[in-house]
Formats: sequence, C-alpha cells, structure tokens
Amino acid sequence: MTEQHRHAEVTARALAIAPTELFVDGAWRPAADGATLDVANPATGAVLATIASAGPDDARAALDAAASARDDWARTPARTRSELLRAAFERVHELSEEFAALMTLEMGKPLTDARAEVTYGAEFLRWYAEEAVRINGRYAASPEGNLRLLTVRRPVGPCLFITPWNFPLAMATRKIAPALAAGCTVVLKPAALTPLTSLALARVLEEVGVPAGVVNVVPTASAGAVTDPLLADRRLRKLSFTGSTAVGRSLLRTSADNVLRTSMELGGCAPFIVFEDADLDLAVENAVRTKMRNIGQACNAANSFHVQRGVVEAFTDRLTERLGSLPIGNGLDAGVEVGPLVSEDARADVDTLVRDAVAAGARVATGGAVPEGPGSFYPPTVLADVPADAAILGREIFGPVAPVTSFDTEEEVLARANASEVGLAGYLHTGDMARVLRFAERLEVGLLGVNSPAISNAAAPFGGVKHSGLGREGGPEGIEEYLETVYVGLTDPFA
Repeated sequence: MTEQHRHAEVTARALAIAPTELFVDGAWRPAADGATLDVANPATGAVLATIASAGPDDARAALDAAASARDDWARTPARTRSELLRAAFERVHELSEEFAALMTLEMGKPLTDARAEVTYGAEFLRWYAEEAVRINGRYAASPEGNLRLLTVRRPVGPCLFITPWNFPLAMATRKIAPALAAGCTVVLKPAALTPLTSLALARVLEEVGVPAGVVNVVPTASAGAVTDPLLADRRLRKLSFTGSTAVGRSLLRTSADNVLRTSMELGGCAPFIVFEDADLDLAVENAVRTKMRNIGQACNAANSFHVQRGVVEAFTDRLTERLGSLPIGNGLDAGVEVGPLVSEDARADVDTLVRDAVAAGARVATGGAVPEGPGSFYPPTVLADVPADAAILGREIFGPVAPVTSFDTEEEVLARANASEVGLAGYLHTGDMARVLRFAERLEVGLLGVNSPAISNAAAPFGGVKHSGLGREGGPEGIEEYLETVYVGLTDPFA
C-alpha cells in the first residue's frame, strides 16, 4: 500500500466517526440558516469536511434543550450518571485510533501526541464517573446548639462551554465530564478550526445513552453570534472558557450582567528554570518534552528557558542538538515528531516573534525560518543569548520555539518570572529540596512541575493565578465548579 493510499484509508476511518451537523436536543440537524464552514488539514491545506455552522437561532435552540433537560438530569440518580460517563470512557478507548487520527487531521499534531490526548481526555470521563457518586453535603450542630446545620449540594444549571483548538478532545471532556457528573446540562461551542473531534464525542455520548438535551454541540464560524445571546439569557448559569486572556476578559465583562458562575483557563507564559545543581541530561530531555508537546501549542508549554549561568552554554548546546534532530512532517506518518502549526496565521505569529527576538540580540542556534512547501510547518527553533528584557520571554509563543536566557541568583529568576501578568505553569529543575519548597511558595503560578515535564492529570486541579484565569479543572476541585451549596437551618430537634 502506498503512503497516499494509507493516508486516504486512515482519513476515511477517522472522518466516519465525526458527524457534520449540529447536535441539538438529541438530534443531528443543519444550521437554521443553512450556513456551513470548512475544516482544513493544516499539513496539506486540503478541506477535510464541510460542517453546519450555527447561528443565533441554533444557539437559542441548544439552550432551550439544555434548560428543558435540566430538572430531569439533575434528578437522575448519581449512579446512572456515573455509569453513562464510564460507558463513554470505554467507547472513546474503543475508538482510540479513530479519535487520534481525527485530531491529527484537523489540528496537525503527530499521532503519538494525539494518542496521548485520547488517553488523557478519556480519563476525565472515568475520573468524574467515580466522582459523581461522591457528592456530599454535611450535617452538624451550630456552636450555640440551637440549630442543626444542613448543607445540600445541587447542580449549578445549564452551562456554556467554549473550548480551544489545541486539545479538542481533552478540553471538551475536562468540562463536560464534571458538569454531567454534577447533574448540569451543557451547550458546547468548539473551536472553528477543530470541531470534528467534539462532534465525534457528542456521537459517543449519544450512543451510550446520555438523554436528549443534556449535551448540545454548536460549532460555528461566527462565535459572537452564538455566544452573545446565550450569555444574555437568564437560564444560562455557568460559563467555562479555555483560551486567550484577551478573549477571557471580554467574556467576563459580558458575563457580569447575568452574574454568571465562570471558570477561566486563560493564557500562560511558563518559565522553565534550570539551576546548576540540576541533572542536566534530565533537564534537557524534559525541556524537549514540555516544549514540543503539541508542537508547542499548549497553554502550559515551557515558554522561556532560564538557565543558571554556569550551565547555560551546555544546556543550550544539548537542547539545540535535540530539537534540531526532530523529524518534521505530516502527523499521520510514522516517526514524525513535529507536525504543522494549526494555521498559516499561527505560523506567521510565531515567525514574527522569532524575527523580533533576533532583532533584539538573540542568536538562532537552530531553525528560525519558514520552510517552503505546503502546510503550516515551522521548524523547532532554539534562540540563544536572549537578552533578559527581550519581549519574547514575556509572550506566549504557542509554537516550537525555545528562547534561552541566563541568570545568576534565585532571587533574580524569581523576580523575572513573577513579573509576568500571567501565572499558569512553571517548571523547576534543581537537586535542592529546600529550593523546591521556596519556589512552591513564591513562584506565582497555579501549576509547578519539579524535575518533570508533565503536570496535567485528571486527578489534579488545573488552573492559574493572576491573568491566567479563575477556578480549577480536574481533581476533586473540578466538580465544585458545577455545584451550588444550599444551607438549611433546622431548629434544635431536642428543644
């Protein structure tokens, strides 16, 4: 079989699991006005599918369905909700190769990364299947003894989820799973660049028996036309958004009028800090993994590399060798570790950042140039000798670019990292446990990886501080975002 035929076969199997219509009130339907949008493969530029593009009428229909299903779903026994989520977890794994190929096709990530996302994304379904049956209140006597204090947990109500393009399965399951476990209903607006994975997930939820109206999916080419009428509707009670800080700010302003519960997982600019006492081989390997996961297009990706002066040259040389040798190509091909960026616009943004850094005094150690040919590819790039005040160190790159700068003291690098307006993730490499504890208390981030490239886990809370957002997703904390607490004061039963 030729490579062309193999690609065609894999593509056909993947696209077969992804509907091309809106999913509203348990039915697949075209947009009310007949609008459509094209979904393209960033490795080739070819159109993968043409799907329905929702408008305001579709948004209102989706919220109508979620509001109508609200009470019945909230009263559904927790065990039933749990078993539906567990069945969805198992079904996603049955379709793991199709889901992985679908994400590679519409987003560009290599199959190895896509398979890892299937495992990660499905785990939210399993974790919250287990959490659904552990929602508890409490009963206690008041300190004065004249009351009994009863607290009851109940679902927030209909939720709007706005998900990004970079992790199309995991960002959907990380929101949908705790919401369904808590008894909430959902309207999901996936990113226009990568809607197929969300539509495939909706089909899975439909197949396993999630009732009509509980989950509704409305991809659109016009985000404001869908989200604005929903945010203005008093029936909506919760917004969860993952994306840029700028868009998050705008959504928070709009949400204020309805006093919506909000969860915001916004921009990051993760510092990767290496001290002279670190295991340098481990630090380099972890730098490659956390920088190049998802082709650098992750909010918790290492963004700037701060290396203590005594080891900065050795670290830079080894990182340059590793990144410069990574195979680049179509993510469907065996052995490829670097796929295309999600779009031509994304590549242009990354290239502009690199050019600006070079103009500021940085030196290109490897990469740094837009390649010829089809697809929005950009080579893994190391920028050496980056000035401490270079703009690229404080910008979210969202691409395979590693700017390296040096520092001398702990206080210096802490001050530099904490100067950022965002604070999502950070990475620390050191052999000094006392230093680890100091950074845990002083580095202004919501997530800290210590001698490790991996932070995200369904069992752990994910979220940032400062302009990186509000609330947490994942772990026991994640379901709290979808529950209200009601207090009932009872008179003393012995009075």
